Amino acid sequence: MSLKEILKTIYAPHKAFREIIQNPRYIGPMLILILFCFTGAVSTYAYLTKTYYEQTMPKNRFEDPSQARIDEWTEDPALWHTSEGCVVKANNMDYISGMNYGTNSIEFSAVNSAEMSAQLINIGPINCSNSGGYSKLYFRIKLTQPDFPPNGLWLYLYSSPTSYFCRNLIGEAKLALNAWNNLTIALADGDWIQVGDADWTRINGLRIELTWQNKSDLRILLDGLFFGGVFKQAVDEATGYVTNSFAYTFMQFSIRWILLTGIIYVMCKAFKANISWRITMVLIGFTLITMFLQALANLAAFPITPNIKYSFEIIGGVNGEVKAAYAKLMEEVWFVNQLLSYAQAVFTVWSVALCAIAIRSMTEFSWSKSFLIAVVAYFATITIEGFLI
Repeated sequence: MSLKEILKTIYAPHKAFREIIQNPRYIGPMLILILFCFTGAVSTYAYLTKTYYEQTMPKNRFEDPSQARIDEWTEDPALWHTSEGCVVKANNMDYISGMNYGTNSIEFSAVNSAEMSAQLINIGPINCSNSGGYSKLYFRIKLTQPDFPPNGLWLYLYSSPTSYFCRNLIGEAKLALNAWNNLTIALADGDWIQVGDADWTRINGLRIELTWQNKSDLRILLDGLFFGGVFKQAVDEATGYVTNSFAYTFMQFSIRWILLTGIIYVMCKAFKANISWRITMVLIGFTLITMFLQALANLAAFPITPNIKYSFEIIGGVNGEVKAAYAKLMEEVWFVNQLLSYAQAVFTVWSVALCAIAIRSMTEFSWSKSFLIAVVAYFATITIEGFLI
C-alpha cells in the first residue's frame, strides 16, 4: 500500500494526499527516506569510480591525512649534501604557503663562486618508469643572488652513484629572478641523457646543479619538491565515502522533513487552519519523493560524466593555483553540471507544487494561499538547512 501511495504521489498527488489523510502512516515517508539514502550511497560509489586524485612522493595530505612530514625534502636541511663552499639552511621567512607545504624552504648560498650543487641520497627506490611510475617532478626555485640568471640548471636522477639521468632545464624553463619559479619536469621521456645503467624503475637520488658565467655571491631557495603524475582511483576508499554519504543523506532528509513540516504547520495555524501535526508530517514526508527522484537523476547522469582528476595543483592548497586548476576541472564537467542544475530547478518547482497540493488537501485554502505558504516554507527550509549541514 505504501508503494502505491508513493507512486500515486508522483502521477496523481491530489488523489494520493486525500487518501493519505484518511489513514496517515509514517511508513511511506520512511520508505522514501530509505530509498533516498540508498540511491545517494550508490551514486557516491558510482562517481568515485570516475574520481581520481594525484599521488606524490613524499605523500600529500589528501593521500594520507595522517602524514606527519609533508614536503619533507624541502623542510630539513640535514637531508641535503652540498658542494664544497655551499652552505645549506632552513628559511622560515620565505617559503611556499599551502596545505601540502611546510613552514620552511631550503636556502643554499656560496661566496665568490660560479657554481653550486645539492643532492638528496637514499630517497628510493622510486619508480618513475612509463609503466605505472611517477611521470612528473615538481619543485619551486627562487634565484635571489646574483642579479643575472644562471647559464645552466642541471637536474640529475640517480639509480646508483655512477648511473643516472641528467637534463639541462635552462633551455625549457624561463627563470625569473627574485620570484618563485614553479617547475614541472616530465620524467622518462626522450629529453634525458642516460649515463651508465640508469633505470627509471629505481631512482634513489636527486641532484640539482647551477652554474653561472662569472663568479659571484650565490643564494637560491628551493621548496615543494615532489614526484607526481600518478593518479589513484578514489573508489579504493569507497567504504568511508559511502558510509559518510549514507549518513549525510539521512541527516539531510530528516532535517528537511522536520523543518518543512514545522514551518508549514505554524503558517497554516497562523491562517486559522484546523490541522494535526501527524497528518502534516506524513503528507510533507510524501512530498519529499522529489529528493529521491533527484538522486535518481544524479545517478542517471553518471554514464556521461567524464573522469574527474584532482591534480596536485588542486590538492596542493597554494592560493591562486587551486582556483585556476579547479576552474579548469570544472570546464571539463561543465555540460553535466549544467544538466544537473536544470534538473535541480525542475525538482525545486515540483517540490513546491507538491507542498502546495498537500497544504490545500489539508486546509482547503485557496491555491494562491497554498502556494504562498509552500514557497515561503520551502525556501526558508532550504536556507536553514544550509546553515545546519
